[in-house]
Amino acid sequence: MNRMESDAIVVGSGPGGAALARALARQGRRVLLIERGADHRRTFYYGTYLGPLIYSDRASLLFTQEGLNIVRPLMLGGATNMFCGCAAPPPPWFKEQYGVDMDAEINETIAELEIAPLPPEWRGAASTRIAGAAQSLGYPWEPQPKFMKPARARAFDCGAKCMLGCRCGAKWTAAEYVDEAVAAGAKLATRARVDRVIVEKGRCAGVVGRMGGKAFEARGKVVILAAGGIGSPRILQASGFPEAGDGMTMDITVMVYGFGNEPGIGQEPPMTWSWENPGEGYMLSTLADPWLLFPFIMALKGLRYPLYWPKWNRLLGIMIKLKDDISGGVFPNGKISKPMTARDQSRMAGAQRVCERILEAAGAKPSSIFVTPQRGTHPSGTVRIGTMLDENLQTKMPGLYVCDASVFPEALDRPTVLTIIGLAKRLAKRLIATELA
Repeated sequence: MNRMESDAIVVGSGPGGAALARALARQGRRVLLIERGADHRRTFYYGTYLGPLIYSDRASLLFTQEGLNIVRPLMLGGATNMFCGCAAPPPPWFKEQYGVDMDAEINETIAELEIAPLPPEWRGAASTRIAGAAQSLGYPWEPQPKFMKPARARAFDCGAKCMLGCRCGAKWTAAEYVDEAVAAGAKLATRARVDRVIVEKGRCAGVVGRMGGKAFEARGKVVILAAGGIGSPRILQASGFPEAGDGMTMDITVMVYGFGNEPGIGQEPPMTWSWENPGEGYMLSTLADPWLLFPFIMALKGLRYPLYWPKWNRLLGIMIKLKDDISGGVFPNGKISKPMTARDQSRMAGAQRVCERILEAAGAKPSSIFVTPQRGTHPSGTVRIGTMLDENLQTKMPGLYVCDASVFPEALDRPTVLTIIGLAKRLAKRLIATELA
């Protein structure tokens, strides 16, 4: 058996794990960062249509029992490779209701990564037309802050294609934090799957799993699970926490599409304009499925919908991201369930009516407007603050923490990455001052 030892063991290299590993390593702590997937950034298929078939769980064909599609990248940097590069601060309720104040860490990250909306010339003519139509109807859409800078790209060509992985280099991913963590002395193990944590005398003492077909054991003073809303509860279930994964949120998402006579948003950067409506529990933003994925997604809706593919260049689209209730869960038998509650259905119906009005005002033909099948974009809330964790992200077991989207006590109903980074930086400060002092 391969044996390793470290001060801190971080499981998962998404925004939470990467930010933690970097912060701890920069303070001189011995850090072991364990990632189930590989580093695909320099492969020929990264950021192509082939890529998600290789580096996503079940080749992007992971579904809940209700048929909700979940795209779950298993790779260095996690889901930041396939997100739209959007940033939003935590909702006020995180601090007001749960006592988690990460304002300093959020502001630090915004300044460090120069998070800001894209320049006007890169927001897209059709996307800007949709936003203008929404504003004319009284909906205060605004430019969406981004983890994306055209100036650092080799040749800025994101379009919706950056959801496959950004080949031009404009989009920040958590893999960059991993690189900086390694430069500061952290050890990185990829293609290593953690099965469970080690418990000795009532305290977490490390993890065990398999790497390269062989068993491994890693021991440390603290273990931080950052394997995501699906991965972290499964590790906890195998470690004597049967309540992990009981209930989840998903920010259930659909696209409302319509066709006009002018060029559409498909070739434009995704989610350049948005509007959060916390009172009604949803977020809207400009977005379209990439060209080659469009007919496959439409096939899930019905046989006639892939026939719209030739009109993709005239597609106008608005994404609905729903603040869904806690329901279903991630179960030890490998099943995932995420049913819609009555309130979820009511909120979704209201959001769809708003989108239809906006699309018509933006030039879409009313008869062409339709709604895509539902998707699960942010598996979260499976190891919740206030239920399984305290406000410092610690479990009931000393030495064991969780830091990823699974800790959200409610659906975030907005882009999650900036909040996860804030949580990670906050946790790193606490660990350095206490258990890793």
